[in-house]
Amino acid sequence: MKAHTKETQAAMTPKSALEELKQGNDRFTGKNMANRDLIDQVKDTSSGQFPFATVLSCIDSRVSSELIFDQGIGDIFSIRIAGNFVNEDILGSMEFACKLAGTKLLVVLGHTSCGAVKGACDHARMGNLTTLVNKIEPAVEAVKEPTDADKRNSSNLDFVNRVAEKNVQMTLDNIRDRSEILREMEEAGDIMLVGGMYDISNGRVNFYE
Repeated sequence: MKAHTKETQAAMTPKSALEELKQGNDRFTGKNMANRDLIDQVKDTSSGQFPFATVLSCIDSRVSSELIFDQGIGDIFSIRIAGNFVNEDILGSMEFACKLAGTKLLVVLGHTSCGAVKGACDHARMGNLTTLVNKIEPAVEAVKEPTDADKRNSSNLDFVNRVAEKNVQMTLDNIRDRSEILREMEEAGDIMLVGGMYDISNGRVNFYE
């Protein structure tokens, strides 16, 4: 499989970009990953890159976007931060990826049993981690059930996973609220913004379209 070119990138639509990620995840979970010569792709992309999607995901070592979507060198912009939230630098990176580099799809990808979300559920406080956790805690507050304080912590994985889903939804809202460029591109149909959750138990991504 060859790396994307300017022509193949231009031929893709937001919907076809999403379909490519879905098919890639199917290949990954089906143990049928595409045959690629990565060194050839290094050579193919040495004079330019033409990725079709941008994925914001967690730093979790089990959630590599290139692997779980079965993509090669030059296929996607991969933005990673614990808890997959946005700040000004990440928004700027997204604007570059979509407006200047031509990606058609922007994915916010959470995952089950997320350590950063667990920290937010427990209101962890430790060095610079405190500031990071503070950015995820609004999602904790937004999940109203259960009301029992003893069940609103990292020991309740169902609660953790619902907070992770809410965090994805709130991050998408933040992108639209805080980036006029990305909001206008979405409204014009130039890009699509979608959320998803990766299940660490089976490798499957469930998209929220």
